[in-house]
Amino acid sequence: MNIRVVVVDDQVLVRTGFRMILDETDDIDVVGEAGDGTAALSVISRTRPDVVLMDVQMPGMDGIAATERIRTLSPSPKVIILTTFDLDEYLFRGLRAGASGFLLKDTLAADLVAAVRVVVSGEAVTAPSATRRLIAHYVSAPGPRAAGHPGGRLDALTTREREVLTLIARGLSNAEIARELCLSEGTVKTHIGRILSKLGLRDRVQAVILGYESGLVSP
Repeated sequence: MNIRVVVVDDQVLVRTGFRMILDETDDIDVVGEAGDGTAALSVISRTRPDVVLMDVQMPGMDGIAATERIRTLSPSPKVIILTTFDLDEYLFRGLRAGASGFLLKDTLAADLVAAVRVVVSGEAVTAPSATRRLIAHYVSAPGPRAAGHPGGRLDALTTREREVLTLIARGLSNAEIARELCLSEGTVKTHIGRILSKLGLRDRVQAVILGYESGLVSP
């Protein structure tokens, strides 16, 4: 089954460009578009996409507010925040709102397509080094925590799963975790899936946040 995508941006040309890129793939279908957050909620409720490409700065309801609303839906699509500016403010707000990733609008077409596929699989669209930067800043920033998961939740994990979560939180990729623990990448993916399921986490980004907020690792 193809990945269903909704594109949300107040600029028609931007939406058209993203649609053209995604529609050229065999496994991705753009099932809707919207020019602001309010319209996006309506389109998403009607089309039930797997992924939403969400602009940050839009009239009316902006992308961050819309993302917060989208994440309360059931089923809830993955959200990739799109912005023209590489500002930490957007990264922090997007993570707190529940986004699964962050892309600049000038990203390469191949990277956009890859990002859509990656978030559907439960991974984050940021590279491990970028994840480390985001979370290190995030846990030291003032304001409320996003996850609200006490460290006691980790008691549900096996010793091996805690080891994997620790390495995820430190920013290691699946391949790096596999080498560190002398496991196959397939086994690492299985452990990650079980971790997300046991802890009720949406994706790898939330797992990293939980690793820091629970005290499993320190920035």
